[in-house]
This record gives sequence, C-alpha cells and structure tokens, in this order.
Amino acid sequence: MGSIKLKNIKVFAYHGCLVEEGKIGSDYRVDLKVKGDLSNSAKTDSLSDTVDYVHLNKIVKEEMAIRSKLLENVAERIINRVLEEIILVQKVKVDVSKINPPIGGNVAMVTVSRSKSR
Repeated sequence: MGSIKLKNIKVFAYHGCLVEEGKIGSDYRVDLKVKGDLSNSAKTDSLSDTVDYVHLNKIVKEEMAIRSKLLENVAERIINRVLEEIILVQKVKVDVSKINPPIGGNVAMVTVSRSKSR
C-alpha cells in the first residue's frame, strides 16, 4: 500500500450559498490524498502501473469549475470521480478550503473534509 498526495491545489471558483459568491468568486485550496497498491509501479517504473497525479489534478480542476452551494457537494463529486476513473485507488480523502470566507470575521479559511474507501 502507498499514497499519493496533491497539496495546495489553487483554484478560483464560484461556490457558495450567497448570490454574490456566484458572481465574484473566491480563491480555494484543495488537498487530495489517495491510497492504493503502488508496489507494481515501484518495480516497473511505468506510469501505466500507478495513479497518475496529472489525472487527479484534472478531476479536481473540472469539478471545482462546476458551481455548488456547499463545499461538501464539490468534495463528494471529486471523490466519486476519482474512485470511478482510477481503479488503483482504494481510498481517497479530499479537503476543500475556501480562502478568506465571507463570514464577518478574520478567518483564514474554512475547510470541508470527506473521505471514502472502496
């Protein structure tokens, strides 16, 4: 078993319940961790035998581009696509963070975490 992590994927998106959030957008940070059997790729040194992190990044960017009211919804879509599209992944964990959320205080970010296993 092994893991691959993509840390601090920076995305500009339009999520949120407020109408203004859909118009002005916000900065987001996504952290993704997948677990699976990486022993074969460790031996073969072949991209086709591992989890391609370019593919993972593509899934994150595409799902973040689809507006949602809740970060939970975005996180769930990312997780489901990873499990559907990448058979080697046995477990996926995602953190979706809204940077400087409009909540009337000095808050650096709000993060929603979700995980799922096969």
